[in-house]
Amino acid sequence: MKALIIILQICILYIFTFIGTVIHTYFHLIIPGSIIGLLLLFICLCLKIIPVKYIENGAGFLLSILMLFFIPKTVGIMNYPSLLSIHGVLFVAAVLLSTIITIAIAGIAGQFLEKRGQKGGDDKECSRFSSHSA
Repeated sequence: MKALIIILQICILYIFTFIGTVIHTYFHLIIPGSIIGLLLLFICLCLKIIPVKYIENGAGFLLSILMLFFIPKTVGIMNYPSLLSIHGVLFVAAVLLSTIITIAIAGIAGQFLEKRGQKGGDDKECSRFSSHSA
């Protein structure tokens, strides 16, 4: 039964991706359809149109197998040896630097939000951004 629930929740996530792709194709936007779909999902979650519990297990499952989605791309890089030359070194350096910057900014933002939540003591604001999993 739990597997069926996860499959249905993944279908809900896929529907948002599909809607985003349709919007991207119809309006010829620069933003990819998957990002538009994620923004629509975010808006629906913020407005409580879709409760978090409707997608929580499916999203958790997809996150647990996320690395499997990157394996084909990583193997595909082997078809382009020029990427592994000096341009490859620059590319790897750019990826590492951007990853370090992203982790630092996420850490600083997390600490800031944690301190802000402790100062205010207002549970209503915090509960908007956290999911209640059982």
